[in-house]
Amino acid sequence: MSSAVSRPAAASSAAAEAHFAALLAFETDCWDVNHAISNGRRDFVLLDVRGEAQYQQGHLPEALHFPHTRLNADSLADYPPDTLFVVYCAGPHCNGADKAALRLARLGRPVKKMIGGVTGWLDEGFSLIRE
Repeated sequence: MSSAVSRPAAASSAAAEAHFAALLAFETDCWDVNHAISNGRRDFVLLDVRGEAQYQQGHLPEALHFPHTRLNADSLADYPPDTLFVVYCAGPHCNGADKAALRLARLGRPVKKMIGGVTGWLDEGFSLIRE
């Protein structure tokens, strides 16, 4: 007797490899972002794409406040074209990071979404910077 877990059958190893490799090309997580910041290995620009009030209440270390609605060619002109942007919003219940990532991708900019957002950051036990 099979379970809801095994129905439908798992993908082939090759399909699973392609799927999970693709996910990592689009996403990063709170732990990896924290590790890069903590070890001076930040090779990306971290963007908090929430509103001003939420940013002021607490944001990730070294994050720039950049609401997704302000992402455009002019506002990004100071960044080299190959700059990797990592975007985050409030958490899994918020699609601001998806909107920001879509805007950046449409502008031809490399982008990853930090899954979990602020909620995930706090769940991992990391602190926010409070203005």
